Amino acid sequence: MADRSLADLAEKMKDIDFAILSTRTTSGAIAARPMSNNRQVDFDGDSFFFTCDETRTVADIEGDPRVGLAYQSKSGVLGMRPFFLTLEGRAELIRDKGRFADHWTKDLDRWFKDGIDTPGLTLIKVSAERLHYWDGADEGELELAERADA
Repeated sequence: MADRSLADLAEKMKDIDFAILSTRTTSGAIAARPMSNNRQVDFDGDSFFFTCDETRTVADIEGDPRVGLAYQSKSGVLGMRPFFLTLEGRAELIRDKGRFADHWTKDLDRWFKDGIDTPGLTLIKVSAERLHYWDGADEGELELAERADA
């Protein structure tokens, strides 16, 4: 098993735009959906995604903040093998416009017509507790111990 640092994994993730966010529903089922991080992948253990209050995603997180994220790089380009990363973490729902501005990009205007003033806009912050990665035959796990008790 390989031994990569958070910085090593962040470097591998920097070109990955979409993640699959998995939550647990009130009935205990697992729900998953694609989420864009808008190319903000200077990964330090936290991931950020915008959504709206009335979504199932928000309801699921309010019921159980434990979530999973799955990332996959592009594959087949110049013989490069795909890189996979999954993480387990805790989600926090942020409804502060000041924090929205820190993560807003122009591309989001397509989905949220009123920008950071969009009614019901919510920022999801996922703080990773444990990461699993696969890079060809290289695989490993990284536990972010200082977050595990948060």
